[in-house]
Amino acid sequence: MSEPFINKVAESGIITLNLEEYFPKEPVVIFDIKDYLFMGLILKEKDFRQALKDLNLEEYKNKIVAVVCSAEAIIPMWAYMLISSVLLQTAHAVMMGDENDVIKKTLIKNIQQIEIKEFTDKRIVIKGCGETPIPEEAYLEITNLLRPVAKSIMYGEPCSTVPVYKKQTPL
Repeated sequence: MSEPFINKVAESGIITLNLEEYFPKEPVVIFDIKDYLFMGLILKEKDFRQALKDLNLEEYKNKIVAVVCSAEAIIPMWAYMLISSVLLQTAHAVMMGDENDVIKKTLIKNIQQIEIKEFTDKRIVIKGCGETPIPEEAYLEITNLLRPVAKSIMYGEPCSTVPVYKKQTPL
């Protein structure tokens, strides 16, 4: 008579946290200020305001807008404020940086919103391999967030982990 199969991983109480779940769900679109410069160098306030008024905001609806300037130009600070003010009428979010920067910022923001109480005194595995490449900043942020409350933090898969942190028991 064979012994029943026991799933030790399932019985261990280990919680697996997949950082892919915190990736932005909304698409990212680029808003390049270069397209609004006079002679590729200067931002004229009157023309810029008119261009923003004429902008088709449907292109930005429910999207994350990455604001960049791919030209070598000095952009006044009020221009960034004006861009945000106009685009936030329909956009999900407006952030400075290219697409990768904005994805990282949004991922970090989503991780920071995790309710950490549920991880108090728990053994946690931060999932390693996946479909989506996770930036290094995300692993730093999740460790910073969980370390004060977790019993232990590991990296990898529940069946094969790398220990990262283990809470020391007081003497």
